[in-house]
Parts: sequence; structure tokens; C-alpha cells
Amino acid sequence: MSLANGRTYLAIPGPSVVPDAVLRAMHRASPNIYEGELVDMMPDLVADLRRVARTDHHVAIYMGNGHAAWEAALSNVIAEDDLVLIPSTGRFCEGWGEMASGLGAQVELMDFGMKSPMDAGAIEARLRADTAHKIKAVLAVHVDTSTSIKSDIAAVRAALDAAGHPALLMADCIASLGCDRFEMDAWGVDVMVTASQKGLMVTPGLGVVFFNDRAADVRTRMKRVSRYWDWTPRAQPAHFFQYFGGTAPTHHIYGLRAALDLIHAEGMEAVWARHEKLASAVWAACEAWGQGGPLTLNVADRAHRSCAVTALRLGTPHGKSLRRWSEHEAGVTLGIGLGMSEPDDPLGEGFLRIGHMGHVNAHMVLGTLASMQAGFEALDIPFGGGALDGAAKALSI
Repeated sequence: MSLANGRTYLAIPGPSVVPDAVLRAMHRASPNIYEGELVDMMPDLVADLRRVARTDHHVAIYMGNGHAAWEAALSNVIAEDDLVLIPSTGRFCEGWGEMASGLGAQVELMDFGMKSPMDAGAIEARLRADTAHKIKAVLAVHVDTSTSIKSDIAAVRAALDAAGHPALLMADCIASLGCDRFEMDAWGVDVMVTASQKGLMVTPGLGVVFFNDRAADVRTRMKRVSRYWDWTPRAQPAHFFQYFGGTAPTHHIYGLRAALDLIHAEGMEAVWARHEKLASAVWAACEAWGQGGPLTLNVADRAHRSCAVTALRLGTPHGKSLRRWSEHEAGVTLGIGLGMSEPDDPLGEGFLRIGHMGHVNAHMVLGTLASMQAGFEALDIPFGGGALDGAAKALSI
């Protein structure tokens, strides 16, 4: 007998749960794209995106996912044969580097492993060694979704400044924006990319690039940028269609408007605090389970864990078995161990991830954790006691 009847819960690290208010906003007939409500809402929508990113600078919106935002950002400031530095903490750091390589850039990977954040000191040393300033940008992923490692982006800026290096600081906040604290202007980020399907709580389909005047100046010196990826008309449109390089993603705009209303009604500081509290409940449960069983958190130090996603190792065959049991028997879908593997587990089936990003609350997180513990019991997977009590206590403090 399955207990998965009723509304299922998607506890993967994106696409995240879409709020009912966002779904209602998107559930409408196609609007006029030449005048009226849709056109009129854009200036405030862009301003509210800036509020989430904590920037006073420029915004360019693309119809696409996070990979599209990667390519858009790179296309505007990185020319063929330019050298970019990738401090890598997981699969998505590598992926951004692969995108740069595909555009003809030279890519240098600094591998910090799959369990630890970037080492700003090592980055500074590499930048100091680049006396010819061949490195044109540092591509730093704030939170790598595959490993759940959160790195200190402000420390990377400090490394650039200490080395006196002119490279752009480009940050990937696809997993973190609206979940983990991020301060674009205060942290000295030149370019930031994100997408709609995680902390912004909208269905996949929008990529967003934020950039400051310094990055805009680099753009003016590029010999060639495709008309579609060019962020200048999108950030400074003379006509509505230029926001999107053509026909607007109409229903996504309505959804994003509703999502931003929810975010700002709660307040950014409160959004960050909520994610931190809910993440602490997940960590408390996982740490307790690990005291009497094979489960381990991928990131040992809480300071380096993302409040949006938690990566776990359960080992084979338990990881895959638990994910399947949770989905088919309890109606809770857990994330796969993307990009993770071991010699005896090349597909990474012993790994899993819990997404706790965006439109999440206490009962969603507690329900996920209780369902996981039921799975441990059903599958005879050893686990330590006190996990659910620990999670409840974390939420009550």
C-alpha cells in the first residue's frame, strides 16, 4: 500500500515549489505585448529584482535557464582566447567553465574539491602571479547546487583587491539568490547571474544577469556580441520588446511579479532568516541520523553550508533506495546526487540532496524529514535517534 496519495512534495534543489499566488498569476490568457498592464509593470519589476540582488546597477532578463544566463554574461565581457579563472567547488562550477570554453575562452580551473569552499588566499596568490593580467574574470559560484558548498564571495573580491588585479568578479547565484544572503554591491560583484526556478519561486524559463558600470564598460570594448545576448538594449530599452530581445515571456513576467511581491512583503532579511532556520532543522536531523548510521553531510562546517540545499552521502544501495521509497511510498521527491561519485559508485547513486529553497515552511521541512526517517525504518537503513526532536528544537529556538 502506498501512502503517496494526496499532494506530493518536490524536495529537490530546483525547480522549487511554486507558490499558489504565482501559479494563479500565470494562469491567464495571453496579454497584449504592445501596450497596457504588461508593458507598464516592467520598470517596477526590474527595480524589485535589484532589491533582491542588493544592487543599484543594471538588469538584463533572458528567456532561458541558468545555463542561458551563464552564456549571456560571458558573451558580453569575455572574448575568444580570454583567460578566465574558475575556483571550483562542484559540478556547476565546472559547468560554467565548460560554457566559457565553448565560447572560445581559455579556462583555468582551481579545484578546491567537493567538500570545502573556495580558498581566498589561494585565489589571491594566483592573481598576484598573473602580473600580465591575462585573467579577465574570476567565475565564482556562490552556492554549488551539486555539493551544497557556500563560498565567501566577498572574500574573493578582497583577494582581487589585495592582488591589485583588474579581473571582473562574476558570481553565479542561481541556487542562492533569495535563499542565502547575497549583497552584490556591498560585496563588490561586477556581474551576477541567476534564474527563476529556485529562490525566485517561478517555473523554469527566465535567466537574469545583473551587471555594474565597470562590467558595462568592458562590454563597450568587445569587438562582437550577438544581438540576442547583448545586454545593453535589455538593460536600457527604448521599446518594450528590447527587454527580452523579441517577444516577451508573458506568463513568466506575471509569475515573477507575484513572486517578487511575496518576497518583498516578507522582507529580504526575513527571507534569509527563514531559510537559515529551516536549514538548521535539516542539519540537526541529518547530524543525529549520522550518529548511528551511514548518513553524512557533504559539508562538515555549518558556516560553509548553503541554506538552500543540503547534499548528503548515504552510500549504495541506500541512497537510491531511499529516494525511490520516499517518492513512491511517501510522496516526497528527494534530489539525486548530481555530479557526485565514488570508485565503487560511479553514478553517485549513494548520494542525495534535500532542497529547502524558496516557498518552504516548517511543516514542509518537518514532513520531508519524517518521511525520510520512515524510509530508513522501512528499508532497514541504520540511523541515529533524536533526529526529529532535534529538528523541532532547531525550529523552536
